[in-house]
Amino acid sequence: MEVRRLFDCLYYQLEQYPLEKSFAYKEGDQWKYYSTQDMLDMVNQTSAGMLKLGLKPGDKVAIAAYKNRPEWTVVDLASQQIGVVNVPVYPTISPGEYEYIFNDSGVSYAFVGGQDLYDKVANAQANVPTLKGIYTFDQQQGRPFWKEIWTTEGMEEVEKRKAAVQPDDLATIIYTSGTTGNPKGVMLSHNNILSIVLSTKDVVETEVGAPVLSFLPLCHVFERAISYSYMYKGSSVHYTGTDNLGGETGDLQTVKPHFFTTVPRLLEKVYEAIYNKGLELSGIKKKLFFWALSLTEDFEYDKQYKGWEAFKRKIADKLIFSKWRAALGGNVRGIISGAAPLQVKIAKVFSAAGIPIREGYGLTEASPTLTVNLFEPGGAMAGTVGPPIDIVEIKIDDSEGDYREGEGEILAKGPNIMMGYYNKPEANAQVFKIIDGERWLRTGDVGKLVDGPNGRKFLKITDRKKELLKTSGGKYVAPAPIENKFKESFLIEQMMVIGDNRKFVSALIVPAQEALKDWCKSNGVEWTSLSEVVKNPKVIAAYQEVVDQFNPLFSHIEQIKKFTLLDTTWEPTKADGSKAELTPTLKLKRRVILEKYADVIEAMYQ
Repeated sequence: MEVRRLFDCLYYQLEQYPLEKSFAYKEGDQWKYYSTQDMLDMVNQTSAGMLKLGLKPGDKVAIAAYKNRPEWTVVDLASQQIGVVNVPVYPTISPGEYEYIFNDSGVSYAFVGGQDLYDKVANAQANVPTLKGIYTFDQQQGRPFWKEIWTTEGMEEVEKRKAAVQPDDLATIIYTSGTTGNPKGVMLSHNNILSIVLSTKDVVETEVGAPVLSFLPLCHVFERAISYSYMYKGSSVHYTGTDNLGGETGDLQTVKPHFFTTVPRLLEKVYEAIYNKGLELSGIKKKLFFWALSLTEDFEYDKQYKGWEAFKRKIADKLIFSKWRAALGGNVRGIISGAAPLQVKIAKVFSAAGIPIREGYGLTEASPTLTVNLFEPGGAMAGTVGPPIDIVEIKIDDSEGDYREGEGEILAKGPNIMMGYYNKPEANAQVFKIIDGERWLRTGDVGKLVDGPNGRKFLKITDRKKELLKTSGGKYVAPAPIENKFKESFLIEQMMVIGDNRKFVSALIVPAQEALKDWCKSNGVEWTSLSEVVKNPKVIAAYQEVVDQFNPLFSHIEQIKKFTLLDTTWEPTKADGSKAELTPTLKLKRRVILEKYADVIEAMYQ
């Protein structure tokens, strides 16, 4: 069969390689499996139920869940195949943000799963006149259960609706989290996302029936797009959450996945845990650990070692790296990192240890992929986000800014580029640039194309255009590369560079608590509380050493002249209801941080 719409991916799986374990979800300590046919039966019954609710093509249905689960995918596909538009939302946003998104898109029904989500959406419902009902994925007394809408009646109408859905029809509206202001609804057609699925399907290193893990939120287009690839390729998808991955009974051990996608922060945490375990060793074991780690420093993709160098790495692999792989289940063939910049050091260490990590780049407006480092020989280059995928054209535009040679704003063109922002004509006028009659997406990122293996051009991101700082001396500073480099220090959890309209560059630093505790223990500093320790002169001096270590890597104007250690952690959601410092995809909300720490920042410039 020809796959033309997103929901066709599951029908294609049924035709080509029906699975007994197509999708899985943990109930208690046991995995519950659904076959391809099970999933399709649920999809069709849900579609028929949606018709009974009166949903028409173009109507909107919202989905929110704290963890990925088969129900999410069922509602997604069920709405798609009758022409209903899916509006996925993050579970961690506030009731006010639910109100804004539901009113902006005109949501008719919401399907929610887990914890307080029913209450959150119910609180918003009073101010959302279009919202007719809320259904839960988990049975809760006195609340509508999603299976109550299931029916086998009206299947002929489901088939009619399904046949009428066209590739260029609107499939979903995804609200970008945004670092400032209200989110914008990105309109993506079936063809927008499917063009990515079909052009990148071979990047996914799996075979039919192979287990994969899905733990990044499905409401984010990165995981959503890869989930359709899993369907198309016949992978056995195990839905879980980031809190269930590690440990002897964690999902990495029970599933032993061949493949998964992730964000850099999770890889950084795994690396920190490995490094801290190395610090706890003693004698010859400790020396072996750090000897093996040192061998990763000169790693390059496709580099071949011979003689003594090859022998050393074989010993390191047997004694050290094999244990790292075992901690990730032992069968990982590939990991793709996205959504934020990946430290080159992290990519090198894991890949050198036989855990292949590749970084990709894109944005919601591009469904999401624009470039990706490949697993094939000559397909990856450290320090870049890979070559453009086959269907995408990249242009570096230096016509509107003060850029270094070869750099400019990254523009993109291809069938994956969004239809536009929902209800936002002004934003659409700003985000697209017409060049010689063709529409190009302005990514808002700054980068350059560099020569890579096999004569390919690889994209290197240098900064966010709108996050460039301009000092009071008129010099431009790109904060992201500085922050990313400094976070290579185990003592730094998070960092934000300050300097816009200031006479020099400074930084707010959030310490990595566990690493700092270890440092204090080794250096005779009593640990009382984080708020006390960050004031300790010896601790401040230790961070000054880190600053002194990294500053020479940057130009004089980019170097950190002053810093302040904070006694908090920046989060994507705050229990006290205050503004979160991170977006749901863990990007810095710079304006929020500037507001929250205005007094601290001013003190550094007095």
